[in-house]
Parts: sequence; structure tokens; C-alpha cells
Amino acid sequence: MSRYINPYTDFGFKRLFGEEANKDLLIDFLNTFLPEKHRVKTLNFRNTEQLGPIALDRKAVFDIFCEAESGEKFIVEMQKAKQQFFKDRALFCTAFPIREQAEKGEEWLFELKAIYFVGILDFKYDEKEERQKFLRDVTLKDQDGDLFYGKLHFIFLQMPRFTKTESELETHQDKWFYFLKNLSSLENIPAILHEPVFEQAFTTAEVARMSDLDYERYQRDRMIYWDNNAAFHTAQIEGMEIGKAEGKAEGKAEGKAEGKAEGKAEGKAEERIEIARNMKSDGVDPQIIAKYTGLSPEEIERLN
Repeated sequence: MSRYINPYTDFGFKRLFGEEANKDLLIDFLNTFLPEKHRVKTLNFRNTEQLGPIALDRKAVFDIFCEAESGEKFIVEMQKAKQQFFKDRALFCTAFPIREQAEKGEEWLFELKAIYFVGILDFKYDEKEERQKFLRDVTLKDQDGDLFYGKLHFIFLQMPRFTKTESELETHQDKWFYFLKNLSSLENIPAILHEPVFEQAFTTAEVARMSDLDYERYQRDRMIYWDNNAAFHTAQIEGMEIGKAEGKAEGKAEGKAEGKAEGKAEGKAEERIEIARNMKSDGVDPQIIAKYTGLSPEEIERLN
């Protein structure tokens, strides 16, 4: 087993950034993105399960939800698998910390504190070459590209697109990205990361320092992570094979493209259902199942 945890697992990510004892790691990481006016000095963790004000409202579950002393809100999520409506989901999540800012009484003037959604993605969502950016910082701008509203930020990190080697790291931000991308494959702390904050992060990430209970939880999360990777990889391959076969049989380029797309979709859907069924039988929380598979709570409830 690797010396350090895999930060792409739910347990690994929260051990690094979601525990009170390691709050300074999260602050240091966030401050590499933030403008000076929103730099964080202290953070308070919030309940990661958000419910709407009425029973009919849907529920959102975040990996990490925290608030700066000055009021800024931060949602930090590790996304393991590509979802069809991933950007919509990110926007949906920010609706909760926006709406909760409404003050009681009659004097509120709609002034809001800044909200940041930070998505650390274990996949590529930009496929077109001209859009392939490792880091994308999104704000609301007008038709001329001028900033319209600067209090809502979406920061997406497509980790597979970060390719810098140790010798190419230039900034503190680069070092964090390298740390997250390579942590589970490292056996020793690289020389360039011999700084107090990273030494603390490596110490926190050591598997040997876990309690027996934490080790068991981590092992379960690793299995889920492997199962998801294997399932999506298998679905992709099978979809391509089905697409090729159907396209060949039709003898037309159009038929080939449609068969390929349908095969991919069908294969992915079947694999997601099978993963969800297995996770449900193991007693995994339905909200976590929904997050990993993209299935709705209603679809998960119907699984036997």
C-alpha cells in the first residue's frame, strides 16, 4: 500500500481539508486562489448537508462547506466522475449559501457576502481543444467581457490536465496542485515541498498514523474509488466497441457515430446502476451513492 492516502477518496479528501485540526491546510490552499480582499484568516466549518426551507425543496450535500470570519462562504468539492450536468450542479450548490444570507426582519437590502465554489475534478470536462484549461476561474461578465458581479466565483481544477513536474513548480499554488495530483504515489516528501504547511499535510496523509477505525473507513473508500474508475473505464471501452460494431454493420459514418454514442450511453448507464446497487447493498448512504453515480434518490430507492 502507498505510504500516503489517496486525496481523491472521500475519506482522504476530508482528512486533509475537512477536519478542525487541519483547518490551516484548507486556509492555505484556498488563499492561493483568492483576491486580497477575500483572503481567509480564520474559518468555521458548516453543516455539509443543506436543506431547503420547505419539505419539497431538494437537498444538497457538500464535501466541505465553511465560512470565513468576515462572512465569505466556501464550498470545496472533490468530484470523482464526470456528470452530464456537472456545471448545473455546481450552480445549484451555490443557491443554498446565497439564500441563507437573507436576514430576518424588514431592513435587509439584499447585500450578499462572496461565495466561492471550488471543484477539484478527477476528470476532464472540457473536450474541445480551445477550451482545455487546467484552472478555470468563472465570474459573471457582460457581453464585452467586463466584470458584472464579482461575489460569485466558480473555480474548476481539471486535475488530469496538470502536468508540471517537480522541477517545473514555480508558485505556491503549483505546489498544492502537485501535492494533490501525486500524493498517493509518493514515498517521500519532495525537496521542493519541504515547507511547514506541506510537511503538516504529509504527516496528516500518512496511512501508518491512522487509527484502526479510520484505516477501515479509508479501505472502504478506496474500494469505492477503484470500483468507480473500473466501471467507467469498462463502460467507455464497451461503448466504443458497440459503437464500432453497429457503425460497421450499417456501413455509414452516421450510423457508426450514433451507434458509438448509444453504446457509450447504454454501457455507462448499466455500470452506474450496478455500482449503485452494490453500494446500496453495502449500506452506503443514498446521498453518497447519488454523488458517485449521478442517479437520483428515487432511482436508488427502486434498486433491489
